Amino acid sequence: MMIKRKYFGTDGVRGRVGEAPITPEFVLKLGWAVGKVLAQKGGSKVLIGKDTRISGYMFESALEAGLSAAGVDIHLLGPMPTPAIAYLTRTLRAQVGIVISASHNPYYDNGIKFFSAQGSKLADEVELAIEDQLEQSMTIVESIKLGKASRVPDAGGRYIEFCKSTVPASLSLHNMKIVVDCANGATYHIAPNVFQELGAEVIEINAEPDGLNINENCGSTRPQVLQKIVLAERADLGIAFDGDGDRVIMIDAHGEVVDGDELLFIIAKQGAQRNRIHHGVVGTVMSNLGLEVALRNLGLDFVRANVGDRYVLTELQNKGWQLGGETSGHIICLDATTTGDGIVAALQVLVALHQTGKPLHELKTGMQKFPQTMINVKCANQRELHELPRVQKAIQQAEKKLAGKGRVLLRSSGTEPVIRVMVEGQECRQVEQLAHELADIVAAEVK
Repeated sequence: MMIKRKYFGTDGVRGRVGEAPITPEFVLKLGWAVGKVLAQKGGSKVLIGKDTRISGYMFESALEAGLSAAGVDIHLLGPMPTPAIAYLTRTLRAQVGIVISASHNPYYDNGIKFFSAQGSKLADEVELAIEDQLEQSMTIVESIKLGKASRVPDAGGRYIEFCKSTVPASLSLHNMKIVVDCANGATYHIAPNVFQELGAEVIEINAEPDGLNINENCGSTRPQVLQKIVLAERADLGIAFDGDGDRVIMIDAHGEVVDGDELLFIIAKQGAQRNRIHHGVVGTVMSNLGLEVALRNLGLDFVRANVGDRYVLTELQNKGWQLGGETSGHIICLDATTTGDGIVAALQVLVALHQTGKPLHELKTGMQKFPQTMINVKCANQRELHELPRVQKAIQQAEKKLAGKGRVLLRSSGTEPVIRVMVEGQECRQVEQLAHELADIVAAEVK
């Protein structure tokens, strides 16, 4: 059963800066509410990290004030990838880790998301307790009990060493030229060092954040520049992260994008051959049908969760499996870490290259993607799609035309004001036509 929340979405609280709830006033009280809930459970230590967008300074200060008012100590990490904050929350024995980030969104958005002491998403009951506390009047502990703030000076180095520890000591990236696109985000001072210290020649791009250029025509959502540089530099491959470093896609030596589904296949195949993956892999309703077919050919089960790493992780835990992810490149390797981690996932792919001696382009050919078209339909006011008879009829007609050899999926985005229209099938022209027909009908109904 889906639990209805007022503020929390699938990945914390997110929105446009200056518009409720992403305002200094709300974030101040959110910090206080988290602190109050934490104090009730006997906790007294919180980590705060952020990506590189300019509003992070403002929200970091607001959270710090709110937590201090509740009597909780704050340890500031500065700009750090989201998965690094999950890792450091666990190893520094904090009770909660807070990330100020809007992931792959533009600089004018921001959000707040949380990790538990175990480095995983907060439990539903904790989120609900925080929401309940937000409805209460804000009070301040007496001065002697106010929380103190300090910085963690070696946070980056700790995380770099962790990333390297997730691969065999025998892994050497000598004789490899890698172009790394940091999306002007939180990996800018982390990712290039990881690959360099493992021996690679690294060409870093989009690693000069100015607070406004995060995800701007770069990173995992805009890989066109990276593709050109990989070809121009005759690099072995390119690696692109998103603004907070929990997503990764790659570019092979031919300049072709290797998306999250293909990366998941490569990791799964190598894991199965090395007896590290025994049962199955979790994808999402958006995962390409070709991934499902390829995994079953390897003797691996495949199940689909709802879109969102929270749901992928929940399914992994329910199944007792270790590997899952999304087409966007959000890949979870539970045998290495507790959450989606772009650098860790990239390293697992590099391990496969090293152990097989094959280039990235060849490794991805074991999976044949079905033609897939996805169109984002903007909508100011999200509506329940099952309440739109014309849309439902159009879906049925499209499915009939696919004749059981494809899929149709419409879903409201959890992070953007859009409805995603996806059609997948064997014939590229038919897929594109059906997707555009559906998108036009959806646009007319939600305008």
